[in-house]
Amino acid sequence: MLDLLNQARVQNGVKPLAVHDGLTAVARMKAQDMVTNNYFSHRSPTLGWPPEMVRKAGITYRYGVGENIVEARSVTRAHLQLLASPTHRQNMLDPGFTDVGIGVVPDKYGGIMAAQEFIGR
Repeated sequence: MLDLLNQARVQNGVKPLAVHDGLTAVARMKAQDMVTNNYFSHRSPTLGWPPEMVRKAGITYRYGVGENIVEARSVTRAHLQLLASPTHRQNMLDPGFTDVGIGVVPDKYGGIMAAQEFIGR
């Protein structure tokens, strides 16, 4: 998913994102939380909003926080779904974002649940 994301950024004249280990942990936690607690929302009943999750993890940023969530049959399908959505695409191609964490976990239906957490440093 990271390779697909960065390929899309480069194709659109935007610098690739750096992998942020802390954001990766947050993204994995969010994706698993959605599967475990059977919801699909940017606001987690257990973890809060994306900026709260990032701050609780001790991650600092200057530009802001963005989050994409998606459930799909495969990573490639998830990536295409996100690119097709204007708001998700905006996060993916935002030149202000410099770092990303991606969490992908199996869902309950044989596909995947994924979360992408973005920050700008």
